Amino acid sequence: MIVVTGAAGFIGSNIVADLEKLGKGPIAVCDWFGSGDKWLNLAKRSVAAFVAPERLIDFLNANASAIRAVIHMGAISATTEKDVDRLIELNVNFSVSLWDWCAMSHVPFIYASSAATYGAREADFSDQDDLAFLNELRPLNGYGWSKKAVDQIFAARVANGQPKPPQWVGLKFFNVYGPNEYHKDDMRSVISKLFDTISAGQGIKLFKSHRPNIRDGEQLRDFVYVRDCSRAVCWFLDNPALSGIFNLGTGKARSFLDLATLVRAHLNKHVPIEFIDMPEAIRAKYQYLTQADMTKLRRAGMSFEFASLEDGIEDYLEKYLLQDDRYR
Repeated sequence: MIVVTGAAGFIGSNIVADLEKLGKGPIAVCDWFGSGDKWLNLAKRSVAAFVAPERLIDFLNANASAIRAVIHMGAISATTEKDVDRLIELNVNFSVSLWDWCAMSHVPFIYASSAATYGAREADFSDQDDLAFLNELRPLNGYGWSKKAVDQIFAARVANGQPKPPQWVGLKFFNVYGPNEYHKDDMRSVISKLFDTISAGQGIKLFKSHRPNIRDGEQLRDFVYVRDCSRAVCWFLDNPALSGIFNLGTGKARSFLDLATLVRAHLNKHVPIEFIDMPEAIRAKYQYLTQADMTKLRRAGMSFEFASLEDGIEDYLEKYLLQDDRYR
């Protein structure tokens, strides 16, 4: 049995879909569903067990001999979260408790880190897992800091020779987009938001550049399709000798203007693009470039090509956003 936390969420539900497709079940899902439509992310899946997060350790203990891996995607993922105690409890301490269980039970452990750990950097997005490098990172928000704290705790334990899972993998996700993100509201990808805006016939608004050497809309991000992220997780399960912290992006940054132009052209709705002033409160720390350094992952042997922005947007729109049933 493979256990997936955050399984009803965006990346988690795509991982469950791929695990099922590859015949890697049975799958136990751990999440809170609430009263919204989040359940639709798993409506097409065959699930062996549903487990609330507060009962997960008991479930793991009761089924220890059957657990083949724990894939931990569950977290408060909102970069706007202000309750730091909540971030510590759910993002840090819960992750540590799962590491401890996997180390004790000799079960592989794959967890979600984040590119938010890099903070305001616009260079050297290298996925080193030594403490000296991790200690230098300065995240810009509590979410990013909580992910950095987890990376630091695990890296320190490995460096000190403390018990660890037989395989441990932290994945620093960059700007992920794709199906099953609809419940995330304002935390959805820019692509999802643009689809709604353009479909409604409304004009597109992008931030002006406040740097003289960068044109308006040419701020760059590493946009990665969620199906490549879930595919990568499954690849790690098939390569149990690999451990460490790895970036998960395309390694090819693209501009917001590229993104808006592609979505607009695909929908054949040539609404205007307007460049608006960036709020002064965020100008000083605004990143003009994020781009995953994929060297480490490629050297580890992951050879499949990630979707280009063009191909990812086409797949997302044609197979999901433009369908009556948008769910994977």
